[in-house]
Amino acid sequence: MTVKAYGAHAGDQPLQALNIERRTPGAQDVQIRIAYCGVCHSDIHQVRSEWAGTLYPCVPGHEIVGEVAAVGSDVSDFKPGDLVGVGCIVDSCQHCMDCGMGLENYCNHMVGTYNGPTADAPGHTLGGYAQSIVVHQRYVLRVSHPPAQLAAVAPLLCAGITTYSPLRHWRVGPGHKVGVVGIGGLGHMGIKLAHAMGAHVVAFTTSESKRDAAKALGAAEVVVSRHADEMAAHAQSLDFILNTVAAPHDLDPFFNLLKRDGTMTLVGAPSTPHPSPGVFGLIMKRRSLAGSLIGGIPETQEMLDFCAEHGIVADIELIQAEQINEAYERMLRGDVAYRFVIDNASI
Repeated sequence: MTVKAYGAHAGDQPLQALNIERRTPGAQDVQIRIAYCGVCHSDIHQVRSEWAGTLYPCVPGHEIVGEVAAVGSDVSDFKPGDLVGVGCIVDSCQHCMDCGMGLENYCNHMVGTYNGPTADAPGHTLGGYAQSIVVHQRYVLRVSHPPAQLAAVAPLLCAGITTYSPLRHWRVGPGHKVGVVGIGGLGHMGIKLAHAMGAHVVAFTTSESKRDAAKALGAAEVVVSRHADEMAAHAQSLDFILNTVAAPHDLDPFFNLLKRDGTMTLVGAPSTPHPSPGVFGLIMKRRSLAGSLIGGIPETQEMLDFCAEHGIVADIELIQAEQINEAYERMLRGDVAYRFVIDNASI
């Protein structure tokens, strides 16, 4: 079936209105009428070919929320009218060890919501900047937030799970002092989630103007990382650092803030590498540098339920589809607090 969407035909072209084809729902499929789709920094990297392997036409969008429109004959957990979400994953091998453990995000054959291989036309997946999407039931998530919050729930499907997963994996909770580096689309969620988990949160920003905003999000302390004295005051005091910055930067000053056996986990994905960290900042205190990629389907559902229980949503600016190119430019300038979300009724 033909649906309206927004996408690009080349990396040097703006996104524009276009028509795409969606498959007719099969026995295991859920057809979703998309109400809102969050705009992720990854969308810019992919659509502009800043990451290798972009397939065109490229229709971005992996922070999808909406209403079930139809289900296949073998679908029992969802029915028309249900509020649901789709994140970054729409398929995986379903039989490897990672899939068996609910870690589909680490499956070697994980298929992304856009730019992944598929038998559907045009041969690769097309994302959520569209009127509707058809997804295998395994990768559909239930939304239990109030309907009025649906637009602000959308970024949880990427920004939320990207920050929730490492906080859970490294067992962040009461008694922990946690640093969150960067107060943006990912970082603002990291602060909210770490605070809700009971940690003492220290937010790190390069912008003096973000002090009050970070405290309003749940940070107990805010450090302007350009100020050496403020950084030094937290030397060897943090149990864990969640680094959300999506631009290359020097990691060494942050290692100095970790206690012995502390870990800094990177979730921001810059288009070019970070400078290599110095070895002694790691070995002298047995510190670790780690990475984390979104989360599997069970953990993403857990995250959504946790956020509903604690009243957590993203801070968003709702836009019309025709504003998407302007929104990309504003994102690159850091001019959004903290996530754009498309009103898909405007497509």
